[in-house]
Amino acid sequence: MKKEPKQYQDRLNRKENNVHPNALKRFRYSNDLVIDKPFNWQQMWRLMGYLKPYSKSLLPLSILVVLITTAVRLFVPVIIGVYILEEAIIKQDGDLLTKLVIAIGAMYLISYIANVLRIRWLNKLGQNVIYDLRKHLFTHVQSLSHRFFDQRSAGSILVRILNDINSLQDLFTNGIINLMMDCIMLIGIVIILFTLSPPLALAIMITVPLMFLISTKLRKNIRRSWQTVRLRQSSLNSHLNESIQGIRVTKSFTQEKENMAFFDGVNTGVYESWRNATQKSATFRPLVEMTNAIGTAVLIWYGATLIGNGTISIGEFVSFAFYLGMFWEPISRLGQVYNQLLMGMASSERIFEFLDEKPLIDEKTNAIHLDDMKGRIEFDQVEFSYDDKRKALKGISLEMKAGQTVALVGHTGSGKTTIANLISRFYDATGGQVKIDGHDIRDISVKSLRSQISIVLQDTFIFSGTIMENIRFGRPDATDEEVIEAAKAIGADDFIQNLPKGYLTEVEERGNILSVGERQLLSFARALLADPKILILDEATASIDTETEVKIQTALKTLLEGRTSIIIAHRLSTIREADHIFVLEHGNILESGNHNQLMMKKGEYYKLVSAQFKMLNALSS
Repeated sequence: MKKEPKQYQDRLNRKENNVHPNALKRFRYSNDLVIDKPFNWQQMWRLMGYLKPYSKSLLPLSILVVLITTAVRLFVPVIIGVYILEEAIIKQDGDLLTKLVIAIGAMYLISYIANVLRIRWLNKLGQNVIYDLRKHLFTHVQSLSHRFFDQRSAGSILVRILNDINSLQDLFTNGIINLMMDCIMLIGIVIILFTLSPPLALAIMITVPLMFLISTKLRKNIRRSWQTVRLRQSSLNSHLNESIQGIRVTKSFTQEKENMAFFDGVNTGVYESWRNATQKSATFRPLVEMTNAIGTAVLIWYGATLIGNGTISIGEFVSFAFYLGMFWEPISRLGQVYNQLLMGMASSERIFEFLDEKPLIDEKTNAIHLDDMKGRIEFDQVEFSYDDKRKALKGISLEMKAGQTVALVGHTGSGKTTIANLISRFYDATGGQVKIDGHDIRDISVKSLRSQISIVLQDTFIFSGTIMENIRFGRPDATDEEVIEAAKAIGADDFIQNLPKGYLTEVEERGNILSVGERQLLSFARALLADPKILILDEATASIDTETEVKIQTALKTLLEGRTSIIIAHRLSTIREADHIFVLEHGNILESGNHNQLMMKKGEYYKLVSAQFKMLNALSS
């Protein structure tokens, strides 16, 4: 069991601001875990693969201007120390001094232009890579199976697509190219230092191995600290998403103070993780400065000795001092780039964790495209389990003929929705076969299958946008006239016309300006517009008032006509007209037949209907 940090244990062991400690026990970290893998360049090269589309355009141009800038910085100290100081100033050669000053000015002008282009091209390159990576991740997440979303919170997914990818922005915009530039700069400086004076260069370099030895020891702790930051941010995103979605429940039970205390716990976790990570990362720069100070002391002491015995000249010593100052600058920047690499690795591990997820619904390469589906459905000894422990379906067999309306009834957990999920191939059966038009559903293209199936759920999801756009979601290429015609057929046109802007009325996420019944009517219009061969109504009328139900019962005749329909419902008015009814219990089919046949059997269906009549009579009295 994961032990919570002391600050959270303290919160759980006392009342704070009149908040009961039981309310704080809701706090748990996200189900994400710190991925404990060694820093490996293979994964970083995988991340660099997103630069490949720009390997013939922005990337080489960026590298070119970086090389120009680096070359200017490497040549200038030699010109100043050896040529200007010794050849021009000491020998009092005014013409040479003028030429050298103009040459340096021209070089700096070229460097300035190159820097402007570098910033522009690198920013464009970084933004393009981030765009591609986010698009790839979002597309991949959409392709994953329902089980993936069952096991993860929305906030955990959001933090990958938003925060983790955003954290890579600096790495792609500056980090990688700066890493290359600083490496070239360091190599060039080392070569020049050993060219000017091998003994003096060797004396100064003695401090470098010590610095890298210490920094290597810090690497693992820093990397794990940034992973923890991502973990805490994921928890924060999960809580924010949950709090916003559940704000009505929070206010209904006046739990604002408890919710704030809970948020404070999550927010404190983010704060502490950032503080810990930045403190560890901050140790690198002082280490470089300390090494720089030691190197400077060696330069002055040993350099003065070499000048005294004539081993090096004053100009060479001045150039050496310039290069030594330049030497520690890229090393310091490498520390920052290294931190970016650590953050990038922490984020890329979490991103690739999602990208490496494989859809459980695997489409065959030679999958069948059913462009003209009839809608005949067969279950042949089908078994299914959501968790590989408890079976939701226990070897059931049934047949739904094309164009037939079939009702599935039974208590909660009897397997009704599982049957609907298997027909839509949100999950694959763990045993037996599900067939559509005689074909094993696993042999059919997922796109051609789902494009001819529509599902209407009890909890209708309304997207941000207009009423028109929400209905058209069922068939994006539908004309405005077709959308309006579908709404009229369902009986939704009346309330839509009464909205401020009719079909162009904007609705926010989940359609809160609409009643439950109105949202359900929109979902029916959406399904009708899609014109599916198979229609699944999963408790679609459970939340609808009597008046709206009358409209829907009329609309259902239009909606169900000519298509195979599976109705999951408890209301007798919804299921009694079905051609065939299957009664389920604990993953088994107890009985089947039409309404009259099942009533005559006086079995489980009869009991369900009788119980419903008793409840209605009790309510009416």
